[in-house]
Amino acid sequence: MTSPASPASSPPGRRGIRVRRLRLVGPERHYQVDFVDRETDNLNSLSVIAGAFSTGKSTVLEFIDYCLGAGDYPRHPEVIAKVLHAFVELELSGTSYVIERGLGDQSGHVFLRPGRLDDGAGPPVERRPIKPPGSPDSLSSLLLMHCGLEGVQLREAPTQANSGTDPLSFRDLMGLCFLPNERVASKSLLFETQHMKALKLRQVVDVVFDVHDDRAVDLGQRIKDLETRLARARVAYEAAQQIVEEQRLGGRMDLEMARDRAAEELAVVAREQDAIDQRVAAAAGFAEAQRRRHQAAAEEARRADAMLRDRETQLRRMVPLRAQYAADVAKLTMLTEAHQLFDPLQIKVCPACLFALGRTIEVEDGACGLCHNPVADANGTLTLGDVAPPAVPEQNGATNGTAAGPSGGNCALTDVDNSLSPFDVSTELRATKARLAELTRFVDDLDADVTRLRPRVAAARTAEQQAAAEVDHATTRAISPYLAERDALARRRQDATAAAQLAAAGLQMVSSLERRANDVLRLDRSVKALREELATAGQDRTDRAAIIRTISDRFAAILADWRYPKLSGARLNDELVPFVRDLRYTSASSGGRTLISLAWILAIFEVSWESGGSHPGFLFLDSPQKNLGQTGERDAEFADTVTIADFYKHLHTWLAGRGAGAQIIIVDNAPPAEVENDVVVRYSGRADQPPYGLIDDAIA
Repeated sequence: MTSPASPASSPPGRRGIRVRRLRLVGPERHYQVDFVDRETDNLNSLSVIAGAFSTGKSTVLEFIDYCLGAGDYPRHPEVIAKVLHAFVELELSGTSYVIERGLGDQSGHVFLRPGRLDDGAGPPVERRPIKPPGSPDSLSSLLLMHCGLEGVQLREAPTQANSGTDPLSFRDLMGLCFLPNERVASKSLLFETQHMKALKLRQVVDVVFDVHDDRAVDLGQRIKDLETRLARARVAYEAAQQIVEEQRLGGRMDLEMARDRAAEELAVVAREQDAIDQRVAAAAGFAEAQRRRHQAAAEEARRADAMLRDRETQLRRMVPLRAQYAADVAKLTMLTEAHQLFDPLQIKVCPACLFALGRTIEVEDGACGLCHNPVADANGTLTLGDVAPPAVPEQNGATNGTAAGPSGGNCALTDVDNSLSPFDVSTELRATKARLAELTRFVDDLDADVTRLRPRVAAARTAEQQAAAEVDHATTRAISPYLAERDALARRRQDATAAAQLAAAGLQMVSSLERRANDVLRLDRSVKALREELATAGQDRTDRAAIIRTISDRFAAILADWRYPKLSGARLNDELVPFVRDLRYTSASSGGRTLISLAWILAIFEVSWESGGSHPGFLFLDSPQKNLGQTGERDAEFADTVTIADFYKHLHTWLAGRGAGAQIIIVDNAPPAEVENDVVVRYSGRADQPPYGLIDDAIA
C-alpha cells in the first residue's frame, strides 16, 4: 500500500464503484439522468444536478442509494404515481453492470446483469437479496468485493477481546460516500446521537485505511470464508461447464459467428421479400379495373345484405305485435256482445228458504212483489239490476244503508253494484281496429320488401363472386411464378430465425458459464491477495495516528482553500471529530458547519483515494451552499466572505490531479457559472421551460 502521506506514483485506475446512469421506469415512460459525456460516453469526474427547489434533485441521489441497498425510496406523490422500477448503470471495477430494484413489494432484492442499460436482452439476470447484508449472495457482499472489503467483520465492542462481531455492510460504508442535506451543517455529523452508528462509522474509517484492530485475525477469518465460497463456486462452475459441454454449443466465437450469419440471412431474406413484393405489385397492376369492379360488387352486396337484415328484423318484431292487437280486438268485441249473449239474471228462487217461486216477481201496486217496498217508475217483471234501489233516508242515527226496524233493531240493506250495467267499449274497439289495420299494412309492406330483396341479395353475392373470380383469373398467371419464391423465402426465414434463437440461447449459457468462471478467478485472486497481506501483516502496517494526522492536515488545507473566516486550530481529534478555532464543530455557526462537514468528508475521501484505500471511489454531496446565501437560512459571516466558486475550484483541481479516476456528484440549487460545463441536468420548476423536474410530466 502506498504511504498515506504521499499520493500514488500514478493516478489510480477505475477501481471501486462508479455511477453512469439512473433510469426510473414507470407504466407509461421512463425518466433518466446521465453522468457520462453525451458525445464520448466517458464518465464525468464531476457531475452537478442543478435547478429549483422541489424538482427532484435530491431524489436522484436517493434513488441511486436505494439501488445500492438503502432501506427505502423517495415517497413523493409523483414518484409513487409514475415510477415502478429503478435502474442504475454502474462500473464495478471497470466493468459495466445494471442493477434493477422494484418499488414496493419487490424491493427485498435486486436484479444484476452485466452490460449497459440500452443493451436490451443480455446475459442471464442474477438475483441478489438485500438482507442479510453478510450473506455471500447479497448485494452488499458484491459491492464490498469490488471495494476490497468483502468478508470484513466489525466488533460490537472494540475494546473487548472476546466481543462478538457483525459483518461489514455496504450501508456502513455509505456514511463516507453520501453526505445528504440533513447531515450538511448538522450537529451530529458523526452520528453522535446514535452510539452504535457512530461506533461503526469510526470502525469503517479504520477499515478503509486498513488500520483496524486485530487485522491478522480478521484476515485469517476472511481467508477462511473466501476459501469456502471458492470451493462452492468451483463446484457450481464445473456443473455448469458439464451442462454446456453436453449441449455441444461450441465456443463463444462460434456462437457469435452463427448469430451474425443468422442476422445477415434474415436481412437478405427481408430484402428479397421486398423485391418480390414490388415485382408482384408491378405484374398485377393491369388487373386494377377488375379489382375496382370487385370492390364495387362487394360494397353492393354488403348494402343489399344489410337492407335485407333490417327488413327481416322489423318483420320478426311486428308479427307478434300484430297478433297482440288482434287478440285485443277479439276481447273488446266479446265484452261488447256479452250483455246480449247472456240472459239477465232473474229471481226464481226464494232467497230465504231457497224454494222455487211459483210465480214471476213483478211490480204490484207500485211495490216489489217480493219485499213489498215501493218501486218508482217500474212496471211488469223485475230483473236484477233493472231498477236502482230507492234512497233510504237516515233515521235514528242510521247511516249509509243501515235503518232501524220497527222493533228498534237494525236490518242491513243490500247494496246493488252499478258496475254490472253494460260497459261501452265501442271507442276503444274502433281505435284498436284502426291500429291493427295500420300494423297489418306495415307488415304486408315488410313482407313484400323481404320477398323483393332476397333475389337482389342473391344476385349481388353472385356478382361479387364473379368479380372475385375475374380478379383471380386475371392475376393468377402473373403471380403464380412468384409463389414458389415466396415459399422458399419463408423457409429460409424460419431456418434463420431458429438459428438465431439457438445462438442467442447458447450465448446466454456461455455467458453464465463465463460469469461463474470469473467468480472462481476473482475469489482465487482475493484469497491469494489476502494470504500475501496476512504474510506481511504487522510489517507494513500504517500507523493509525499517522492516518489521522494526514486527514486532519487535509481538512485544514481544504478550509484554507475555501477562505474560511478567521481560520485557526483546524484539526480532527483521534475520534475524527472536527475542530475549528480550537472549538468543537458544533460550536460553529450554521454556515461554518456547512463548510466543516463538506471539508471533513472530502478530506477522508481524498486521502483514501490518494493512498489506495478501500473507499468505493464515488462521493455524493447534497446542497453545498446550505446557509451560505443560496439556500435555507443565510449565515451573513460566511455568505459575505466565502464564495462557492472556491469550493468548485478545489474540486476541479483535485479531480484533475491526485483525484483522477474518482467521481463526485453534487446537488446544487444555483451552481456558479464556472461549473456550467459540469451540469448534467438543470430542472427549471417551470412548465414552460423543460425539464420541469426529475418526473418531468408531473407539473404542479
